[in-house]
This record gives sequence, structure tokens and C-alpha cells, in this order.
Amino acid sequence: MTLTPDQQPAEQDTAVLAINVGQPQPLSGQKREVLSGIVKHPVSGPVFLSFTGMTGDAQADLENHGGPDKAVCVYDYSRYSVLEQLMNRKLDWGAFGENLTVKGCPEDQVRIGDVFEFGGAAVQISQPRQPCFKLAARYDFKELPVYFQESGYTGFYFRVLQEGEVAPASALRRIRTNPASMTVLEANRIMHQGRKDAAGMGALLAIPELSDSWRQTLLKRLDKLESGQ
Repeated sequence: MTLTPDQQPAEQDTAVLAINVGQPQPLSGQKREVLSGIVKHPVSGPVFLSFTGMTGDAQADLENHGGPDKAVCVYDYSRYSVLEQLMNRKLDWGAFGENLTVKGCPEDQVRIGDVFEFGGAAVQISQPRQPCFKLAARYDFKELPVYFQESGYTGFYFRVLQEGEVAPASALRRIRTNPASMTVLEANRIMHQGRKDAAGMGALLAIPELSDSWRQTLLKRLDKLESGQ
């Protein structure tokens, strides 16, 4: 993989605690049927990671979840203890619908565009995760999406640059980062608290690796600001 001058090698291993997959199923306790792939369980052996996700994994809402820019959802285990206290319950791997439960990738230490080797695959951070009502529905805890959004501890998505086989024993090795890019935590601040921060939105839009969905949202917000709406 060729590095451009503004991309610095930054080899760093992150432990993968679990690879989690699941198929869409109805969420319990809903007034109407709500299908979701948020319930995931750890795999015990290798799986193939394609440009659109892992073998055995699927999403119900393909408009807002999945696709090449959101092929893999990642969450750092360091956040679990706070959420266990918040919800007063023990949480298992994949508790928040993430494909990878990891240790060593908190939102303030990784950047949009960071590239990692993962088993036989290569992946890149494309955007933070955006919490939705299904997080609250899974645990019947309506404050959960608000906590994710306000804290910025949302996790993030990988796009897949190179397909390959991955396994629970595979580590994530960061092989490329751009110090001029923006951390996942700062990107979350701009998206959720900086709705009138034109400079921040401009800086985020200047990152070429940012996902198309976030790019479109930010461009619409800037248009409204510029038109005085």
C-alpha cells in the first residue's frame, strides 16, 4: 500500500475481543414489528470480510445501515463499564450491535481515514456511528441513544479496502494515519453539538475519506446556514 507524503505510518496493535454477527430479527416490546440486526453474537472461527460486511451478518434497514462505507461497526470495550453502570446490567460482547468489540480504539485516539490491517483484510475509518432508536429499543432504555450522542462515545464504521478472511484472534494493526485529520470524537462534536459551526463542518468536509452520507448531511447544513435558515 503506497503512502502519500501527508500520511504517516503509525503501527499500533489493537486487541479484537470479539467478532460479532447477526441476522435481522424482530425487536421485542415494540408496538409494531421492528426488524433489526442489532442483536449479534460472537463467532468462534474465521469469517470472510467483503466490501459490504462479514459473512453471516446483515442489516434490516439498508437505507441507514450497512453498505460499503459502513461495512463494519466497531466499539471499544473501555466504554462498557460506564454503560453497565448506567443501565445496571452486565453486557456481553456485541452488546451495542457492533461487529468488532475491541480494546485500544477509543474515539479520541483514532481519526477519520485511519487504515488498519485486520487478518487478511485492510479497513479504513469512514465515519462515527450514529445512534438510533433501536439501541434504546433493544434494552428498553430510552436514554441510551442520547448518552451515545452527547458523550461522543459512539464507536465508528470501517469501509473495507481489501477483502479477506478475519478471525477472533486477528489483531487490528493501524498502518496509516494523517495527524491533520479529525478524531472520531471531534467529528461527533461537530455533527451533534456543532450544528452552526461552519468552520468545523468545513474542516470535516475537507477530509476525503469521510463517508458520503455524512458529507451530504453536512453540505445540507452548510447550505441552510449560508441561506440564513
